Amino acid sequence: MDTVSTLVNACLLPAYGGKRPPDWLLRELDDGLAGIVLFGANLGLLDGRIREIVTEPLRARHPDMVIALDEEGGDITRAEYHRGSNYPGNLALGVVDDVELTGQVAQAIAADLIDLGVTVNLAPCADVCPGFDMPVLGARSFHSDPARVAAHSRAFVTGLQRHGVAATAKHFPGIGATRVDSHYELPSVDASEELFRARDLPPFAACVEAGVQAVMTGHVLVEGVDDVAATFSRRFVTGILRDELGFDGVVISDALDMKAAQAGLGFGGAAVRAWQAGVDLMILGPMDGEDVCREIQDAARRALRDGTLSLSRLEEAAQRVVRLREWTGAPRGPEQDLSGTGMAAARRAIEVRGEPPEPGARYVVELRPEPSISCGTVPWGLAGALRRFDRLLGFREVAPGTAAGELDLPGGEVPLVVVVRAESADPWQTETVAALVADRPDSVVVDMGFGDTPVPPGRTVVKTYGAGLVNAVAAAELLGGRRAKAAPRDRW
Repeated sequence: MDTVSTLVNACLLPAYGGKRPPDWLLRELDDGLAGIVLFGANLGLLDGRIREIVTEPLRARHPDMVIALDEEGGDITRAEYHRGSNYPGNLALGVVDDVELTGQVAQAIAADLIDLGVTVNLAPCADVCPGFDMPVLGARSFHSDPARVAAHSRAFVTGLQRHGVAATAKHFPGIGATRVDSHYELPSVDASEELFRARDLPPFAACVEAGVQAVMTGHVLVEGVDDVAATFSRRFVTGILRDELGFDGVVISDALDMKAAQAGLGFGGAAVRAWQAGVDLMILGPMDGEDVCREIQDAARRALRDGTLSLSRLEEAAQRVVRLREWTGAPRGPEQDLSGTGMAAARRAIEVRGEPPEPGARYVVELRPEPSISCGTVPWGLAGALRRFDRLLGFREVAPGTAAGELDLPGGEVPLVVVVRAESADPWQTETVAALVADRPDSVVVDMGFGDTPVPPGRTVVKTYGAGLVNAVAAAELLGGRRAKAAPRDRW
């Protein structure tokens, strides 16, 4: 086999198309490929059967390969992509502000991932989000306070890794203060180096101190620190993360298919630039990676020939990945029963503003914005959770742009609940909610989003601080007056 292709493969994490791992992936794994990342494009087809269809067949062939996914809890779930998360996400955990609880949730997530055969979790988000007007990260951030984010990030890392699932602190050096999504263009943070060090750096320092196995770079420009995106910045990766913080684990790139990463250079050019900066392991993105792996191998050969990339840099990167694979080779299962951890956390995160709602059956109106590319098409909402308790009188799903006057709703004798999920101030949701509650003053608003959707004074608002399945069930318990009991498959 080609020595260069084997070395490059040791530093790549592609995805594949379809349900079952294809032949090209098996060939590349035989030629040293580090592993794979599972995305929604696969998981939507698997219906939760990750172990049966993916991990068991692959591990029978390569027991120590990396199998990674994003399991943050709440809005961002891959293990439960087909049904919604068993765990509240970072925002809810930050609101509760119990670091022991956050650690328990992370342990429970680790137990689920071990059952599925997943060894690397691309979580937690250690990004500080300073305000509701910065919606890119939204409910994926623990808080606006760096100290609180640091404490919960540390607890999450410790909880995951206690049971042998590698944690990945992301998105270094912090994307919480961005206003555009790096999937589409390069975001820029207008922060001095002093502000960066005071606000954004402490959570990553806490994760490194906790022994985090991996750190993911963000495709973000921090203007006061360097003039290139962090993934391609020696100042950030080698200078700050390695030399200052003392991190010697694997530095992973965010997906190289993002517009902010490619900058006209394609996958090969982006990978070479990232290796030059000190990144070790490249996530390629959700598309089938057969041609992309070949493109990166060719780009690496050219860079090695012309001297822009050294063989020693690739060997160093590959050796770090080997150490990660060895660390994840023997997952340690949890010592205690963690069932119900996510549900308990979601209940504690519920906040009621105004008069507590009278328990009973409801007609649900759900305002459904377009899903973000990070969340994907994970099921969410309140109607299904109320149906579990036989408390759903009816349901209307409302598409973006639909005005309240266009809705044919039942009469005023039918109790109404209006569900919103805004990542920030959303004019359509704001106007529609205002019109609905003006016409139906007894309506209850359930806010499952990041920001505060404006609601007229005196109305009852239930905030869940996330749209995971357990967030919805906790709200449904409150509205329906009945306690949820998980079926065995639910694993609440």
